[in-house]
Amino acid sequence: MSRRRVAREAEVDPFYDMLFNMLIAFVFCFIIALLAMNPKALKTGDIPSKAEYIVTVSWPDYNPNDIDTWMQDPGGNLVWFRRREAGLMTLDRDDRGDATDIITVNGQKVVSPFRQEVVSVRGIVPGEYTINVQYYESRDKKPVQVSVSVVKVNPRAQVVFYRQLTLARQGEEATAGRFTLLADGSVVNVNTLPKSLVQGL
Repeated sequence: MSRRRVAREAEVDPFYDMLFNMLIAFVFCFIIALLAMNPKALKTGDIPSKAEYIVTVSWPDYNPNDIDTWMQDPGGNLVWFRRREAGLMTLDRDDRGDATDIITVNGQKVVSPFRQEVVSVRGIVPGEYTINVQYYESRDKKPVQVSVSVVKVNPRAQVVFYRQLTLARQGEEATAGRFTLLADGSVVNVNTLPKSLVQGL
């Protein structure tokens, strides 16, 4: 081997050594960063949900019609299918009857029989709340019996309101319930005095 080639290799080796050392340092820093991270933060969908009250609107299984839930808080915030979050309220499930309760699994259609909408109230804002139901779309032109419940979740589950009512035709809106929350989370002044939320938009 010639002296020129040996000298050339001697010049190149320190550069490669430096690159290799930088790569090792980078990998070491990356491993340290991974170990320092909170493993719980890496889990997707592991965000704890909190609710003070759960409002459930349901109608008979396999019913093809679309019933909508409207809820207003003391501040005038209104949650409905086009505004699923307002104030401390969230419409967790918008059920459109036959329109959304069919899924395809391995080429087979699976029909969910349940007809239910759920609103969660994530905090206590003192004042009056109003829950309305609307017969949004009729596919069989028949009346629909609707059940509405309000459950206080914390510190333990407690039903504070339950009512059944019948919506006779498409477009009909009815006040399922109105109640007042106090600062300590207790429910008072439960009533069904009519108050339109749909026409107020």
